[in-house]
Formats: sequence, structure tokens, C-alpha cells
Amino acid sequence: MQISGIMNTARQGMATEAARVGQAARDVAGGTPTGGDLATDMMDIVSAEIGFRANAAVFETGADLWEILATIKRD
Repeated sequence: MQISGIMNTARQGMATEAARVGQAARDVAGGTPTGGDLATDMMDIVSAEIGFRANAAVFETGADLWEILATIKRD
């Protein structure tokens, strides 16, 4: 897989996790938890945060690799 593909996958993962947090936050704020349980919605928020951070780390690593490859190509 190419670096651009990895970064695109990470970007899509971040978007998915952001949507997940948004939905759980709306459920909590609206008083209509998805499973009828506030704890489940809060766990979804925490889990989505962890997933977002992991995807962001992958994206950042890909960006660093792009920068290194650009430097090598110039030299």
C-alpha cells in the first residue's frame, strides 16, 4: 500500500470516529441514549476518541514519511 492510501484510510477513519462521537453526543444531549443507557453512549464517546487518536497518529506518521521522502528526493 502506498503512503497516500494509508493516509486516506486514516482520514476516513477519523471522519467515521468524528461522526460516531457526534451521534453519541446528540443522543446524550437529547436525552435519548441509543441503547437506553447513558453509560453505553459515554463508552461510545470514549471509544471513538481512542479510535480518532489512533487514526490521527497514523495520518501524522504518513505526513512525516512524505516529508522525509521529499527531502531525500531533493538531495
